Amino acid sequence: MTEDMHLYETHLPVKETDLSSRFYIDVVGLEYAYRDLSRDVVFLWIGSNKRSMLGLWGPTTLWGQSRRCHFAVAVALPDLLAAGSYLSALGVVTRDFSGKITTEPSVIGWMPSAQIYFSDPDGHSVEYVTLLDETPEPAFVGSLSAWKARRKMVQPS
Repeated sequence: MTEDMHLYETHLPVKETDLSSRFYIDVVGLEYAYRDLSRDVVFLWIGSNKRSMLGLWGPTTLWGQSRRCHFAVAVALPDLLAAGSYLSALGVVTRDFSGKITTEPSVIGWMPSAQIYFSDPDGHSVEYVTLLDETPEPAFVGSLSAWKARRKMVQPS
């Protein structure tokens, strides 16, 4: 059962569905799916295969009550490597795992994964993440460049 399991949808409360949907379409690259005006909710597809969805709930809806959330979107490593510069050029501040402002992805060694974080217009934390096909190092948390340098040091010559 778990082999084909994946996150199908997640939902975020937003102050303005128009502003937030534009951010997720224009900046994050999600695809418009549906808008229900009677409930002030917008649904967006995550990825091209329609396997995952993000719901944005306006302030007049039950799910739209203000609270900050976090979610991660899996991306390919080349896209992750380009994300910091791309988002920065759009005026979006990117951070590493510790919260430090940077355009370089950080690495969480126990997974291992590389990721970069940024906030949407409502202050929700969005993460682009790539799982690395490397041996885990549970004690490591740091920059991708430090991870790569460390990996070179432990690789046999």
